[in-house]
Amino acid sequence: MRNKLLNVLMLTCGLWMAIACRQAPVFVVKGTVTGAEGQTVYFENVGLSAVTLMDSVKLKSSGEFTFKKQRPEYPDFYRLRLKNQWINLAIDSTETVTVKADSANFATSYTVEGSDNCIVIKEITLAQLEANREYRQLRKDFEAKSIADTTYQRKSTEVIDRYKTLALKYIYGQPMSTAAYFALFQKIDGLLFFDPYNRTDSRAYGAVATSLSNRFPESPRAMQLTNVALQSLKVIRNEQLLDSNLIDTKEIDFLEIELPNVANQKIKLSEVSKGNVVILNFTAYQSEFSTQLNEILENIYARNHRKGLEIYQVSLDSDLHLWKNVALNFSWICVHDPQTVYSQAAALYNVKQLPAIFVFDRKGLIVKRIEDINGIESEISKLL
Repeated sequence: MRNKLLNVLMLTCGLWMAIACRQAPVFVVKGTVTGAEGQTVYFENVGLSAVTLMDSVKLKSSGEFTFKKQRPEYPDFYRLRLKNQWINLAIDSTETVTVKADSANFATSYTVEGSDNCIVIKEITLAQLEANREYRQLRKDFEAKSIADTTYQRKSTEVIDRYKTLALKYIYGQPMSTAAYFALFQKIDGLLFFDPYNRTDSRAYGAVATSLSNRFPESPRAMQLTNVALQSLKVIRNEQLLDSNLIDTKEIDFLEIELPNVANQKIKLSEVSKGNVVILNFTAYQSEFSTQLNEILENIYARNHRKGLEIYQVSLDSDLHLWKNVALNFSWICVHDPQTVYSQAAALYNVKQLPAIFVFDRKGLIVKRIEDINGIESEISKLL
């Protein structure tokens, strides 16, 4: 009796394990490679620090292959390799990706279905390969002295810019996608297209880092990219501090700001503050706090404008169109700093995070830096 019970228990456990295995979330990469009979296709994981072989199959005359693996905890990168050619893939979840390729042009002539990210990655890969081909030819021509130095520099920049124009479409259009991450880290002649320590390129790293961190805060790739973006900002800010040493300085008692409004007219903070109590606000309309803050400011402005209150709101938004559309709804003074997060105006006021709010008295002197947006009106009521 006891043996029978043990057998039943073992059979039950076996059944549950079999069911669990069948229900484990998996992704599938399958397809065909023509003209590759007898050759081996390798399936590899492209990690942050190493490429790891996961599986392989020796192709028969049909050229068919199938790889089925447990889905990654976070979106990750893989590749199919045939000899010294490979096809880059990204897996987000439990998708089935189908690849059809030819052995002669395995890395460039393939088709892929079942994943939008993989389709975009193919487009980015082809653009990267073409840029490298053009760049190598330019360097060859330059070394042979068949083109001038200025021509070499100009055309090299054009090659890089063509790739970056394509990549930026996905970096800013789909910043949380694996395709955007992939586009950031492509190289030309061994160097990254996007320089982390270039002020403009730094924004691209920041955009993708922010999106990935919000969606997958524990992902190793998100953490790695965030570190790159933060290091980039640190270096750029240090350079800006060095640049400020080259500027002639004089003693001042007012930190002037002069920026354009929606009509592209430059407005000085000093002019606005003459005889008025002023709220100076550094903000970004695309931020989560923006709606609540502007509602508070709207109520304060409506009640106190006739008493001598002005609001000088500085937008650090990178999206100029968005800023204009929102700013047109307000009665106070809205200006935009084209330097966005690298704003020298914000640096003058030691702004390290948004929103930042300062209150000026009628003499143009800063009397308060507001930490709690709900306490704005009580502070200005003392001055009015």
